[in-house]
Amino acid sequence: MKKNQHPEYQYLDLMKDCLNKGVRKVDYGTNVVIYSLFGAQMRFDLSKGFPLLTTKKVYWKGVLHELYWFFTGQTNIKYLVDNDVHIWDDYPYKIYRRMLKQKKVNIDLSKKEFIQRIAKNKNFAKKYGELPRIYGEMWRRWPTKKKGRTIDQLAWVVEELKKDPDAKNLIVNSWNPEYLYTMATSEDTSLFPICHNVFQVSQRDGKLSLQLYHRTADMFLGVPFNIASYALLTIILARVTGYKPGEFIHTFGDYHVYKNHIEQVKEQIKRKPREFPKVKLSPKLKKLKDFTPDKIELINYNPYPVLKAPLTVAGGYYDPKHGYFTS
Repeated sequence: MKKNQHPEYQYLDLMKDCLNKGVRKVDYGTNVVIYSLFGAQMRFDLSKGFPLLTTKKVYWKGVLHELYWFFTGQTNIKYLVDNDVHIWDDYPYKIYRRMLKQKKVNIDLSKKEFIQRIAKNKNFAKKYGELPRIYGEMWRRWPTKKKGRTIDQLAWVVEELKKDPDAKNLIVNSWNPEYLYTMATSEDTSLFPICHNVFQVSQRDGKLSLQLYHRTADMFLGVPFNIASYALLTIILARVTGYKPGEFIHTFGDYHVYKNHIEQVKEQIKRKPREFPKVKLSPKLKKLKDFTPDKIELINYNPYPVLKAPLTVAGGYYDPKHGYFTS
C-alpha cells in the first residue's frame, strides 16, 4: 500500500489482481469458475478507523450477530434466524436435502419452508438446525480424545495474555482434520468448509494485534464481512485484556473472484473509498462473557450502495463409495 493511500485500496487492488492475473479454475465442489491467486496480505491499523468497507454497503447486523454466535460457541442457526440473520441458512438446508435424498427424512421442504420451521419449531430446529464443527464450537469447545473434555481456546488466549503479555503462542485453531474432507469418516465429516482456519494474537507496546490465515477467500462476498468480523474481534480482545487495539492483519492462501461476480467487482473497483467509520464499545464490556451485539455501536458509516451477487454454497460430505464430495 502506498503511503497515505486509503487502506481500502489493499482490498480493491487484490480484486483487480484476480481479474487481471488470476488463474482460471473450476471449483471442485461446486463446478463454478473462479479466477484465483495464491498468497497475499492486508494490514489495517485499527487506531485509524474501523475497516468496514465503504465501496459497497457491508451487512453490519450480520457481522455483529455472527460474531456473537461464534463467541458463545453456538452451532445451531436458530439464534441467527431468530435475529433475522440468514447468512448460514444454506448449510443446514443442504444437509436436510441430503437426508431427504437418503430417505432419512420424508418431508420435502423448500428453503423458505425449512427456515420457517427453524424459527417456529424448537424441536425441529434442534434436530435440523445444527452446523457441527463450526467456528464457535472449535473456538470455545474444541473436542479432545478424553470423553467429555473440551478446550476453550478463546478464554485460554485471554488468560495466557494476562499472565504473559509477550507470549508468542496465542493461537486459536479451527482446522481439525478429524472432521474435514477426505481426512474424516463419512459419519464425522462437516458439510461446512473451514475457510478462516487459524488466527494468532500478539501484544506489542501496549497494542493488541490479530493475524488471520484465510486458506480460501471469496473476495467479493466473503472477505468484506470477514475483515469487519475479525477487526471487531481484535478490538474486543484488546478491551478484555486491557490493551489498545493494534492491527488486524489478513493473510490469504487462495483468494479468488467468482465468474458470476465479475460485473459487480468491476463496478466496485471504480468507486473511491470513503472515510472508515468508528466503533464504540460499551463500558460494560469488560470480559468475554459481557459481549452482546447491543454493546457495540457503529459511528459514521457512509458507504456506497450495496452490490448484490449470488452466494456459492461450498463444501460437502465425502462419499467413501465415490471418493468425492456430494451435495
